[in-house]
Amino acid sequence: MSTDVLVAQDLSCVGQVSMSVALPLLGAAGLRPTVLPTALLSTHTGGFGTNTYLDLSGEIEKIVNHWNSLNLNFSAVYLGYLGQGPLNTLLQHFEELVTPKTFSLIDPVMGDNGHLYHGFDNGYIEGMRNLVKKAHLITPNVTEAALLLGKPPSNRALSLLEAQDLLEELVQVFNKQQIILTGVHLVNDKIAVLGCDEISREIWDQQISKIPGNYFGTGDIFASILFIMLLKGADIKTSVSTAMEFVSDSIQSTLEIPGFDTRYGVNYAPHLPNLLNKIAHIQRGN
Repeated sequence: MSTDVLVAQDLSCVGQVSMSVALPLLGAAGLRPTVLPTALLSTHTGGFGTNTYLDLSGEIEKIVNHWNSLNLNFSAVYLGYLGQGPLNTLLQHFEELVTPKTFSLIDPVMGDNGHLYHGFDNGYIEGMRNLVKKAHLITPNVTEAALLLGKPPSNRALSLLEAQDLLEELVQVFNKQQIILTGVHLVNDKIAVLGCDEISREIWDQQISKIPGNYFGTGDIFASILFIMLLKGADIKTSVSTAMEFVSDSIQSTLEIPGFDTRYGVNYAPHLPNLLNKIAHIQRGN
């Protein structure tokens, strides 16, 4: 598979989130990312006060038109945080960015902890429902899953059965997409990720111990590592477990730094060698 991949999401000038964390991870893994920034923010939206926000949807169409003249092709596409204008623009131009062989992962970033993000409305949710139907793989968290289903989101911990039922509803509605339900807070104080086997339709889960606190950018890191591992030939369960372990280890490394300000993201760099070793092992096996 070609190493040329497209990443479309916002760029926050401060904080290791979205594009700022996706690019170094993809590059370290040997991929060659092309970027399509959807918005420019002075900081990310968590804890830095009132950030500036520049919608880049007006540039996206011009960028895509130029790329079309160059006959650029991407082996894979990864979409994260978009914003209202960019979402509408990408709905119109998504097919111009992919070929029948292009793998696409869409992380439908629009809410967390039981709340729709500030600035989004029902129109955004409906647009995201339409966009994710174009993807091969989608990675909603519990809040985003509820929003995609038209249900009121909740911030409470779930039983494993409740999480399985939520994923089953998603599978029934978005039956052409592979779905990974992320960041599920279980009543047993574990964090779970759930998936559904493409052939048997059996629902599976992977769990890890919950680390107290709120850590910005971890969802972006998870999606980036998942994207990387799948492109490197790992199966979906191995990709999920690798992403979960990488995020957990990064949080633990962050907590070991006295006085570290978690608004800036997590300390993932020490764990890149282990990630690259896993990638090398998979590729030797293939």
